[in-house]
Amino acid sequence: MTMTSKQLSRRDFLKLSGLALGGAALTCSGLGYAATRTPDIATPEFLFAKDTTMTQKILVTYATRAGSTAEIAAAIGQTLAERGFNAEVKPVKKVSSLAGYQSVILGSAIRMGNWLPEMVKFVQDNQLVLNGLPTALFTAHMLNTDDDEASCVAREAYTAPVRALLPKAPEALFSGVMDFSRLSFLDRFIANMVKVVESDQRDWEKIRTWANTVLN
Repeated sequence: MTMTSKQLSRRDFLKLSGLALGGAALTCSGLGYAATRTPDIATPEFLFAKDTTMTQKILVTYATRAGSTAEIAAAIGQTLAERGFNAEVKPVKKVSSLAGYQSVILGSAIRMGNWLPEMVKFVQDNQLVLNGLPTALFTAHMLNTDDDEASCVAREAYTAPVRALLPKAPEALFSGVMDFSRLSFLDRFIANMVKVVESDQRDWEKIRTWANTVLN
């Protein structure tokens, strides 16, 4: 989840940075818990499988803040099952081991221009195993969705730290959702200050097409 569907201007970026620092100061003052607390967001687990002789088991694990990435992961898992795989979808915080999986798909929302920290840590902790398995990446984001050079460069920066750890992993970037009801008070305040518009920009056909071809 990020702040808007357009590329931030320098002025908006500086405004956003200032607001983020203000939010950090609020939190440090002891008054910020209520402001930064997000609504309860479901982090569901699914097992998608069909009666088939194919035994390959794929883990689709995700990190989310507002639920959009979990929904994308579920669509990917369902599509993989239609291809004949056994696809297990679960939040990264509930993945204790990669044993038993023949392939892995990792997905994360974007916050302040980066993958969520719990997913980055998971990649760091499991880098050796992931590099030994067919592994793919997907990102749910709202910023820099155009095809101009500046947007492309910004999108590449989102996953640069992860690509350095998993250089062979194919990746996809999918537009996400901006839903104020899923945000904390502080995030809603920042979103309003930079004039964000609520929208669902997920392209389900694009998501399912990728899931139909990834890890071939």
